[in-house]
Amino acid sequence: MLDLAMARRLVHILVAVYVISALVYTSFSLLMAAVLKIKGWFEVPTSAGTRDDVKLKHASIPSNLPEETLYWPARAAVENDLRSNAVAMRESVFLSKAFSQSMQPCKIIPFYYKGLATFEDDDITITTLVTFNRFKVFGELVKRYKGPISAAVHVVTSDTHVVLNALHELYTTTPGMSNSVDVHLVLSPFARQLNTWRNAARLFARTEFVMMLDVDFAICTDFRSHIRAGLDGEVGRSLRNGYAALVVPAFEYLDQQDGIDPDTFPSDKKVLLELVRSGEINMFHKSWAPGHNSSDYPRFYTAAPGEVYKIKQYQSAYEPYVIFKKEGPPWCDERFVGYGGNKAACLYEMYLSGMSFFVLGDHFLVHQSHAYEEVARRLERKSNRKIYQDFKEETCLRWDMKYLTSFYGGLIDCAPKVSSKAS
Repeated sequence: MLDLAMARRLVHILVAVYVISALVYTSFSLLMAAVLKIKGWFEVPTSAGTRDDVKLKHASIPSNLPEETLYWPARAAVENDLRSNAVAMRESVFLSKAFSQSMQPCKIIPFYYKGLATFEDDDITITTLVTFNRFKVFGELVKRYKGPISAAVHVVTSDTHVVLNALHELYTTTPGMSNSVDVHLVLSPFARQLNTWRNAARLFARTEFVMMLDVDFAICTDFRSHIRAGLDGEVGRSLRNGYAALVVPAFEYLDQQDGIDPDTFPSDKKVLLELVRSGEINMFHKSWAPGHNSSDYPRFYTAAPGEVYKIKQYQSAYEPYVIFKKEGPPWCDERFVGYGGNKAACLYEMYLSGMSFFVLGDHFLVHQSHAYEEVARRLERKSNRKIYQDFKEETCLRWDMKYLTSFYGGLIDCAPKVSSKAS
């Protein structure tokens, strides 16, 4: 009986400690939220200049930055003057709703820098996300890609001046950047809200087609010209109609030191295949085969010049780098924060929506090597694994209902069975 009494007392003590800890944590969180609100989390010192002014001596975010007004014209306007019949909405209100699923506080500043060039509607904008520690590879991406780029740059408030001064230096000294790159700021204290950043870069892209690409990949071949020249073909028409995504296979050097300088990377498929045969290069993240093996690398190696082949075995962990129509395909789910499942979730919903994936047999990307934050990756992947499972179930059910409602022909397969071994 004594042991039982002691056990009960111990349980009571543990429960009390848990309750007190929860109250302290909750109180601290509410207090910090109040402090952030009172102090004005987004307030930063002012400076002269506007978003498009690339002559700023000291880059910062002006507190008096003029806010755009959006107008929603009445569809059944009696008068010809649409403006007088339009409903005005502040830009900040629209953006707060557009990114309402993101962790808050989160403020988006579109076109902090806007490229001077204009591009044709059927061009391809690379949409990418950039953090302070990736500015160098961001510059390399701009040098190698001669087309439009829409970049979401994450800024943590405590580092505002340091980041913006470095960004200003990068933007004004990198050849081609002030001409072809649009920069959109994401002000948030939270690291790696990757899908929020992806959505921001895509939302403000100025062309009909976009490529979802991580900033640390080198453009090795001219897929941009190849795709634009083939838009009248069967796959090109599917791309234009929003039913196709084009995959550019990704590779990496097995020895990280070999993958640092992009100037040494292969620029045509023949040289790439030689490096594959010699064991210097292989598919990106081969240790996690489900991430890329649906691209069917053996078939890519033997594809005839100009060949584009359809992916036959899609799996939910698939996360290639793809080109697709900006308007129409589903957007990325912003619940994902940190490593693991974020890009795969974007593509999985595209797949469920009815999009087909096609691999470009002549083109490829090579990863620029860097060290990974292994501790953060392990913790965030564990968290996102649960989120991704819930996401797959809800998304599959939602598209099931959509197809059934439109008499598509029955339920879709939400869990395709594909081997996790490399193809």
